[in-house]
Amino acid sequence: MDIQALRQDFPILKRQVNDNPLIYFDNAATTQKPRQVIDAIASFYENSNANVHRAIHTLSLEATDLYENSRQKIAEFINSKDWQEVVFVRGTTEAINLVAYSWGLSNLGKDDEVLVSLMEHHSNIVPWEITSKLKGFKIKYANVNSDGTLDYDDFESKFSKKTKIACLSHVSNVTGIINDVKRITKAAHDNGSLMLVDGAQSVPHLAVDVQDLDIDFLAFSGHKMLGPTGIGVLYGKKDVLQKMVPFQGGGEMIKEVSFNPGSGCSISWNDLPWKFEAGTPDICGAIGLAEAVKYLEALGMDQVLSHEKELTKYAVERLQECNNVVVHGSCDLSKKCGIIPFSVKGLSSHDVALICDNYGIMIRSGYHCAQPLHEQILKLQSSDRASFYIYNTKEEIDRFVEVLKEIGQQ
Repeated sequence: MDIQALRQDFPILKRQVNDNPLIYFDNAATTQKPRQVIDAIASFYENSNANVHRAIHTLSLEATDLYENSRQKIAEFINSKDWQEVVFVRGTTEAINLVAYSWGLSNLGKDDEVLVSLMEHHSNIVPWEITSKLKGFKIKYANVNSDGTLDYDDFESKFSKKTKIACLSHVSNVTGIINDVKRITKAAHDNGSLMLVDGAQSVPHLAVDVQDLDIDFLAFSGHKMLGPTGIGVLYGKKDVLQKMVPFQGGGEMIKEVSFNPGSGCSISWNDLPWKFEAGTPDICGAIGLAEAVKYLEALGMDQVLSHEKELTKYAVERLQECNNVVVHGSCDLSKKCGIIPFSVKGLSSHDVALICDNYGIMIRSGYHCAQPLHEQILKLQSSDRASFYIYNTKEEIDRFVEVLKEIGQQ
């Protein structure tokens, strides 16, 4: 990839922050948007803005075509068998909540178990904890090794006849560790369990093939892969989704609502995927996400991952020059995406982030919505996190290391 040419597509990278060129290393939280995505959103509002599916006038038909073509593009991107397996949601969090409530409340009871790992983002923990209080099922937590890698033996040993679903991040949002979800999926299916994968940190960074992985559910967010905020995807196998009841009620998700004075309302659900998309959807969000997918496809996901790994290798090597910096978790690049958690000796993570901001460098500090992983496994109260994407450069890493060295001398 020609990174310098690519960077011209991202208007925000021309910004100065505190009189310094912007260096954006918070890509695991959200990514910046290329002009192509911004223009696609603007074009929709300027030329085709109307509600979808509900009218026969020209603008509505145009909007519907744009919206549904976006769904088809995303289905192809993850190699779904059928576009009906792609449900638009607000993001990874809503996708997992949809499964926990729509599937979970109907299929889980006091004698059942849900298997989750200790490295999960809170969005793959909290919905299950909430619904477990409602239905009485048990949550089992699989261990994580001290270097942040998954304890596969422990995860697989915790499957039982009671396990109805297993939930695992494809890539850790704290350490960047890539989990072998195909292995865990096979163990789940051999046990008669379903498999849900949090793909928030994998779909933007590496090729994800849902048929090859054979997973039952995949959740991911548009804003972490060059798309707009407020749009995401729940992929689900068609036969599983068909058996699930709607998550929310309202317009669009119904076929018919008829009223009988003697018996009240009779309601029939819409077909897939619309029975899970109540109300007016995020039309421009879907269009923007499809444009982001086109952008990533043009680059090639293998190239995206290769660039990130090159940056990560370089950054780890440069950070080793800093006597005041401790890098957390495994640095095995064969199992890692472009995320580096670290600490600066003698300073809180928030202090480090604020100092970096003074130099125009954006990093994340805190628990990164993964408090159990920090406290139970990494034995940390917080950490700093530098995360890379397609527009980041080795020169930016050099400047970052210079700043960290200066912090150590203060």
